[in-house]
Amino acid sequence: MAEAIETSKTRRVYLTLRDRISSGDLTPGTRLPSEPDLADIHNVSRVTIRRALAELEREGLISRRPGAGTFITARTIRRPIVADLSNALAHLVEMGRSTDVRLLQFGYVDPAPEIAEALRLDAGERVQRSVRVRIIDGEPFSYLVTHVPQRIGSTYTEAELGVQPLLTLIERSGVKVDRATQTISSTLAGPEVAAELAIDIGAPLLSLQRTVFDLRRRGIEHLMAYYRPDRYSFQMDLVRIDSGGDRLWSPVERARSGLGMNGVAASD
Repeated sequence: MAEAIETSKTRRVYLTLRDRISSGDLTPGTRLPSEPDLADIHNVSRVTIRRALAELEREGLISRRPGAGTFITARTIRRPIVADLSNALAHLVEMGRSTDVRLLQFGYVDPAPEIAEALRLDAGERVQRSVRVRIIDGEPFSYLVTHVPQRIGSTYTEAELGVQPLLTLIERSGVKVDRATQTISSTLAGPEVAAELAIDIGAPLLSLQRTVFDLRRRGIEHLMAYYRPDRYSFQMDLVRIDSGGDRLWSPVERARSGLGMNGVAASD
């Protein structure tokens, strides 16, 4: 319990200082207070301060100079990738080509009941299961667990999945992607996910669950994705409309052209 509390305190101090750097409150070249002074300011132990500073130093946001102190560096904080919720499938392939992937697991398994139900599988139908980590700028930002019906999963190899977007491989098999349902929530990082995303166990994560269907409403992919919130966020454009005498917000589909990493949808 004490370790969990200490981890929470470290995260709080780290995020507080990181936000001050990001906002410009702490500018490059600024000297931070000493560790004892920071401990007093944040009402934590010096061990907690050292851990928070170590994380900031790992990200290149501060530099510690023996005998001189700790200084804010000139490095710019990377902004999170922004995924457009109003067009959930438009840029999956583009996203896949803009990032690297590390394939951790690949195999054929009997699906858990909830996966079989989500994909509307026949009794006894197996699935191709994979676990991947997506990387941008050399750093991990998402942990992806996918299940694809074996009749589709058998059309691509482990090597191909390691270098090509899953949606590309699914469509190559002749499947016509039609629609998807997805739920966005939050969760805490377990040991395996934390290790792969280079975060603390118990750190907050964005979670996305999506099931993709073909033209015949058959499930063709189930995705469970976990994202670092400091490197990924979701966005939806809205427009005010009249509906039966009421004024409501309605999502707006964003144009595909001219979009960079700030206009891509959640990748699988």
